[in-house]
Amino acid sequence: MFHVGGARSALFNWALAEQAGGRFVLRIEDTDAARNRPEWTEGIISALAWIGINGDNPVFEGPYFQSAYEEQHREAIAKLAADGRAYYCTCTRDEVKARTGSEHQGYDGFCRDRGLTEGAVRFRTPDEGVTVIEDLVRGTVEFPNNAMEDFVIARADGSPLFVLANVVDDVEMRISHVVRAEEHLSNTPKQQLLWEALGVTPPVWAHVPVIVNEKRQKLSKRRDKVALESYRDEGYLAEAMVNYLMLLGWGTGEDREIMPWSEMMPRFKLEDVNPSPAFFDEKKLRAFNGEYIRALPLETFIARCEPWLEPDWDRETFAKVAELAQTRLAVLSEITANVDFLFLPEPVFDQASWDKAMKTSAVEILTGYLARLETVNMDPESLKVALEEVGAEHGLKLGKAQAPVRVAITGRTVGLPLFESIEALGRERSVDRIRAALARLEDARA
Repeated sequence: MFHVGGARSALFNWALAEQAGGRFVLRIEDTDAARNRPEWTEGIISALAWIGINGDNPVFEGPYFQSAYEEQHREAIAKLAADGRAYYCTCTRDEVKARTGSEHQGYDGFCRDRGLTEGAVRFRTPDEGVTVIEDLVRGTVEFPNNAMEDFVIARADGSPLFVLANVVDDVEMRISHVVRAEEHLSNTPKQQLLWEALGVTPPVWAHVPVIVNEKRQKLSKRRDKVALESYRDEGYLAEAMVNYLMLLGWGTGEDREIMPWSEMMPRFKLEDVNPSPAFFDEKKLRAFNGEYIRALPLETFIARCEPWLEPDWDRETFAKVAELAQTRLAVLSEITANVDFLFLPEPVFDQASWDKAMKTSAVEILTGYLARLETVNMDPESLKVALEEVGAEHGLKLGKAQAPVRVAITGRTVGLPLFESIEALGRERSVDRIRAALARLEDARA
């Protein structure tokens, strides 16, 4: 899956690349076999493409694969060792623990000057001073060098660890800005030391705020709904998701929040990103999405609904109620429950709705309306007047009289306007459904 936090970081990078006329580089870090499958890679590419980050725009570059740069990784390791900035080490964790007397203390530098020619490779961190990270979001952040152990950059078999491979890949790909989540900030002093040791100017760093849930806990895939694909599959519009994600930690500086990418992108500045945690409010996202759905041209809305209506839908019939449905949806998948009654042989009854609506006077209301429905004009106003008359005969206002008719027609107590629904369904099918509801009531009483 592709985490919504990763999508937010990607959009921030995308905005910078578009502003600068640069490149957004998609790199798949595939050297960890346990976390690397082709379908996962395709999932990343597909999710990015959904929010507009794809090769259709010349800003996009890639995907590249980290495994293709193995030779450059090994060359960098050899250079660091030759320059005295790295050394071989054969210490085990148990040996370090035995020497330091603590399982929590970092590596003690035992192999620094042993002159070994095999083993894992460690980077020699400075003994004194501080590594200063100039972060566009967090300002100046200092890391005491004596608090950093000599960290491993390559395994004994020569394969690089992520911290080294990531730096080498960035150097090879001429990365100028690294914009990522704040949990990576602790890796940054190590990476900056590696950039400098390789003789290359480090990139511009920016660590954007963590995204949290309503309990102010970091969004977790084990606990929270975080997969971008799940929102896509539920019927969120890409343009609404982009708008919302861009506002997680950043603001336009204007009163309005609903804003297309073409207007947000030029306004975006990393320096304006708030370092405080950003709350992912799904209710607000739903509201955003509803706004975007209502703004769609009607024909576009109809087309966007197709995945949730196939295969048993008739476009002409749906078009009769599409405008009414468009005003009621927060996500496109809700269209099914609103209009499925039009395309099914009989409605799918919601039992709670049936039990609530089919109480006192239901038989009388349905019977009286059935008689009128067989001859009344099939326009919403005439259909409404007919039901008002039936309700009046039994001392009921329209709101009460509608309930059993709505459930008989649609299977639910909520949905599209009733009389427009009856008009779209047609006289014959509407009559059949009310008769079927009366028969069901009769069976229940028998």
